[in-house]
Parts: sequence; C-alpha cells; structure tokens
Amino acid sequence: MAGSYSDRDGHIWMDGKMIDWRDANVHILTHAMHYASSVFEGERAYNGKIFKSREHSERLKRSAEMIDFTIPYTVDEIEAAKIEVLQASGLQDAYVRAIAWRGAGEDMGVASAKNPVRLAIAAWEWGAYYGDAKMKGAKLDISKWKRPSPETIPSHAKAAGLYMICTMSKHAAEAKGCSDAMMFDYRGYVAEATGANIFFVKDGEVHTPDPDCFLNGITRQTVVGMLKEKQIKVHERHIMPEELEGFEQCWLTGTAAEVTPVGQIGDFNFEVGALTRDISDSYEKLVRA
Repeated sequence: MAGSYSDRDGHIWMDGKMIDWRDANVHILTHAMHYASSVFEGERAYNGKIFKSREHSERLKRSAEMIDFTIPYTVDEIEAAKIEVLQASGLQDAYVRAIAWRGAGEDMGVASAKNPVRLAIAAWEWGAYYGDAKMKGAKLDISKWKRPSPETIPSHAKAAGLYMICTMSKHAAEAKGCSDAMMFDYRGYVAEATGANIFFVKDGEVHTPDPDCFLNGITRQTVVGMLKEKQIKVHERHIMPEELEGFEQCWLTGTAAEVTPVGQIGDFNFEVGALTRDISDSYEKLVRA
C-alpha cells in the first residue's frame, strides 16, 4: 500500500462504527490538534491475531486517564472494535493503530472538559520499521533533546505530545543518514530511541535503562521476560553515556521495531551478535505462535 494515508481504500472504526477510510476526518478546531490532548497505541497482528492486544487496550485507557480524560469505551469494547477492523482490512499481518482524543466542542482554549472524547482504530500493512536493519544493524544518531522529567509531564502515558521531540530527533537523524536517534533522559542517563526501548550486551549479560521517566514498552517487558526464561542476567538500571564504549551488542524493541539490532550509535559500534540474533528470532517465533 502506497500513497497518502488520507487517500486509501478500506475502512476505519470511528466512534462506534465502520466508515470509509477517506471519510475518517476531524474538524480543524479539534482540541487534540491544538493542544496534543490525545493518546494512542501501536500494535501488530500476526497470522490474524494482535499480539498482546488486551495489554495495549488497557494501556490506552490508562494513558487517557493520565492526561485527564476518560475513553467512553470499555476494554472489551475496544477489543471487539479492533477485531472488527482487522477483519475488515483483510490482512493477516497488519499494524493496528488505536487513537483517542479530545474532539471539537464547546471549549477551544487550554481547558476542554466540555468537549467529546473520540476513538478511532485503523489497520494497514507495514513491513520492517527500520528496513534492512535486522540484517546489518540500525545506525543511530544521538539526539540533542532529552526525555523530560516526570515532574514536567506524565511520562508513562503513550501520549501524542511526548512524541514532538521524538519527531524532531528522528528527522535530524535521518538528515545525517541514520535510521533513528538515541535519547538521554533529563539527568543525562541513556533512555531510549525515539519510538523504541534499547538493550545492550556485555560479557553475556544484558543491560537496559530503568524506564523511570519514559514508556516501559510492552515489547520491552516481553523481551525482558524472554531473557530471564533463557537464564540470561538482565540489569535494569541507569546507564551512563560513557558506558556505551564498553558494550558489545545492542538492539531496540518496540511494536513497530519488533527486535531490531543496532550496529552504530554516534561514534560507538556494535556487532550483530549471537544473543541479539537469538532474541530477534525467538521474538519472531513467539508473536507467531
């Protein structure tokens, strides 16, 4: 599927009913467009089944509550809508996007308590997020923007506003010929990529940043569990920038990224080693089980 995401065949579930893809529009004075009052989920379906679907729906509801609105659908209703969308798409392997937002209403200032909360779900075909990086390793820039303090924003919500600096960082990275950017947190510790969590390997053990000020991804949690099942020591901790030089392998995790090896971050190089490949292969088998 190519071309603009606004001009495609198919259907999107919107506010309780399926509508034509091209008719899934909102008013220009939609509150979320002006004030980022929206939350979303990115999910993948494999062989016709959405991986960790209910966990995503539950997180969507929690994210909305964190930014002070309530989605007017239960988790069960969201689950049923996603199944309807997936069936309508005709796809077995698909990316599924659920998004909830404050719409246009009586309020058009910072406050928006009088505005309706809306929900939409779409599905489309989306291949490897980082192209051929699964073979040779992604190349990452180091972002000048840092993940914010939890005192400044609800950093554990999957909220649209949190991705503004991610977009800026990814654009800057792409301009340098990189696939993505790694970000530090507000204290200067290694945090994550713009849309994926990060893991490192040293002496057969795995080190990954403690997600105390950014999203603890569902894929991240899945991979940590896989590593522990394989009896591999996992250190969830604060990681200093100067430690990057001593790590041997690196990979990213995320619904879109899945498990993607990293070959380079700034001036630091990593091998696409045996453990990285094993985790990538094991994850692929798990999601298609």
